[in-house]
Amino acid sequence: QVQLVESGGGSVQAGGSLRLSCAASAYTVNSHYMAWFRQAPGKEREGVATIYSDSPFYADSVKGRFTIALDNAKKTLYLQMNNLKPEDTAMYYCAAGFPTGPVLSKDGYEYWGQGTQVTVSS
Repeated sequence: QVQLVESGGGSVQAGGSLRLSCAASAYTVNSHYMAWFRQAPGKEREGVATIYSDSPFYADSVKGRFTIALDNAKKTLYLQMNNLKPEDTAMYYCAAGFPTGPVLSKDGYEYWGQGTQVTVSS
């Protein structure tokens, strides 16, 4: 059974940094797209970043500020978030799967974590 467990969320001021972690099973990290999504209240869940075969891909809104990384030995996915903005406030979810459309679309990501809250104050 695939399990994804996020951690590392919290509250920071604008301009601050956080690092999210997602612990996953070995089979998952080695054979799936691994991604971070976020969902703000009243908004659709949106893709933030994904990585597959050491190739990352980012949403335009986070390029240059967020970095996705995968540690195969630790079976852990990371999201380093720098220069955080109030509009980054959301529940952040780790996901694994094979996207059936654009790589940051929810479609095809079949495994999801429970989420970790990120709140950025101005």
